[in-house]
Amino acid sequence: MSSPIDWRAARHRAAVLSRPGPRAGRAEARGLVTVLHTSAREAPGHVADITGLDDAAAQAARRPVYVVDRARWAEANIGMFRHLVGDLLPPTTLPGAARLGGEELGVMLSYLSTKVLGQFDPFTSAGGSEEPGYLLLVAPNILHVERELDLDALDFRRWVCLHEQTHAVQFSAAPWLAGHLAERMTATVSSIASPEGGGQRLARTLRSVVEAVTTPRGETPTAQALAGPLVDAVLTEEERERLAEVVAVMSLLEGHADVVMDAVGPRVLPSVARIRTQFERRREGTGTLDVVVRRLMGMDAKIAQYRNGADFVRGVVHRVGHNGLNAVWAAAENLPTPAEIADPTAWVRRVHG
Repeated sequence: MSSPIDWRAARHRAAVLSRPGPRAGRAEARGLVTVLHTSAREAPGHVADITGLDDAAAQAARRPVYVVDRARWAEANIGMFRHLVGDLLPPTTLPGAARLGGEELGVMLSYLSTKVLGQFDPFTSAGGSEEPGYLLLVAPNILHVERELDLDALDFRRWVCLHEQTHAVQFSAAPWLAGHLAERMTATVSSIASPEGGGQRLARTLRSVVEAVTTPRGETPTAQALAGPLVDAVLTEEERERLAEVVAVMSLLEGHADVVMDAVGPRVLPSVARIRTQFERRREGTGTLDVVVRRLMGMDAKIAQYRNGADFVRGVVHRVGHNGLNAVWAAAENLPTPAEIADPTAWVRRVHG
């Protein structure tokens, strides 16, 4: 028996399929890398000005930052997946199954590698550091979006760095959070990997895939997938509740980053209002194929996380300010529940009395 995923095959397939992205001259490419590194170093200070998380911001500013291409982003995520769930997946005895699993993972990541602008990984370490947590900025995607939307390049690069470094500040403010999320996610993966109920799960998956493909654009599939039909359709009720807790935390993290990056305002980012307007339109997707793939992989759920989480953060800040919101970083029991994400007043009442 062997691992169900051939990690080497996953890296190879992602590298082969990952497109290089837009062309840039040597001087332009060098300038892009320089601005991203500079913006990433400056961003935690701006986050601290908004949130009051000074110590966490100082720690975040010391974390490694890498400006990468699409293939390198995919490779880093394969490493993160292997770190989180590699030992939990059941071994396989079927010839070629591990290779197929690796190929499928590589294909998925090659697609996602064209969409992601940046990513803070709180689970794994890099650059010889023993402490986990580092930032990836995907240069070709940032260049593509700023050209496609005709954005001010300097402002947009700073805007992206603000979002991702807000995540670094969050995990620095709550050093227990990465372990908390990892435990919840690995518990769900371990349960899903159980051989029980395989036939029923497969049937639900097929039905959900058909629904995602056939639901008209602009309408929401009735399954209300938490993470995408390919994942959500196979979950039991207990697993769905566990995943809902993870989604609530991710909604908080994404929404908080969105609110902070916009709150920095025109003093630092003169064109921030235009960037937000243009970027929100882009988040909706483009062609029919793109919309279907987004649904299958849960990217529509990702968009909902930004919006629901941002509404929660704004609601809490309106009532108790950023200092009151910062209670979420103190302990796991202060994290919002799935119900509280939709009702910030309930969270304020429970945590602040």
